Amino acid sequence: MNMIETIKPVGDRAVRIGFKEEISDTVLRHIRSFCAVLEEENHSAIVEWVPAYTSVTVFYKQELVDYDDIALWLEQLSDRINHIETPPARLLSVPVLYGGEKGPDLKEVAAFHNRSEEEVIKLHTEGDYLVYMLGFAPGFPYLGGLSNDIHTPRLDKPRQKVSAGSVGIAGEQTGIYPLDSPGGWQIIGHTPARLFAPELDDPFLFRAGDRLRFYPVKKEEYDELIVRAEKGESVVTIETVEVDANEHAN
Repeated sequence: MNMIETIKPVGDRAVRIGFKEEISDTVLRHIRSFCAVLEEENHSAIVEWVPAYTSVTVFYKQELVDYDDIALWLEQLSDRINHIETPPARLLSVPVLYGGEKGPDLKEVAAFHNRSEEEVIKLHTEGDYLVYMLGFAPGFPYLGGLSNDIHTPRLDKPRQKVSAGSVGIAGEQTGIYPLDSPGGWQIIGHTPARLFAPELDDPFLFRAGDRLRFYPVKKEEYDELIVRAEKGESVVTIETVEVDANEHAN
């Protein structure tokens, strides 16, 4: 069965491989398998590839191969998607200090839903989230799985600066700012975890296909984690997990 639905040029040095146009676990598994095949093949003309919700963009060296040849080679890889072992999923547990100065919009989010702040925190931490892709800023995770009960509109007036590590909600999504940047998300907390470390060989904390779990910490523990993070220590617990093939993120 051919999982690839479209193959299109992107400029003169990239190819967009399109899968089924739906945001789902099934499509994500196909994308992860396709990327695993690319990794295994290690084609000399391939520079890098960037997975998204329903596609993978593959960048290549134009001086080594032309578009027609690389597009045909990529199309032929689709036969191997169902015959390669998908890399195991990871579950990353991310500590968050909710509310107060670090979560200035938690009170407003709770009021918007006629809930207490504690209820919002419980809803935000009770399930696992699926990392569909990274984008917007280096290391920013696009997550599926936010409870319908706390979908919240963006701020009417975006902030000029949102601190790296800020955890927010915008519409049907929740996410973490990897860098200081402007932003209009409702900020409900902050994590000491460092999402983007450009000095490392693997600079990104998250990968497409990861599971993410938020858990609340008190101010004292948060302060201790900040010190550890500033020393370069990891403050995120990472486990390998089995994923049900029929599971779908909300």
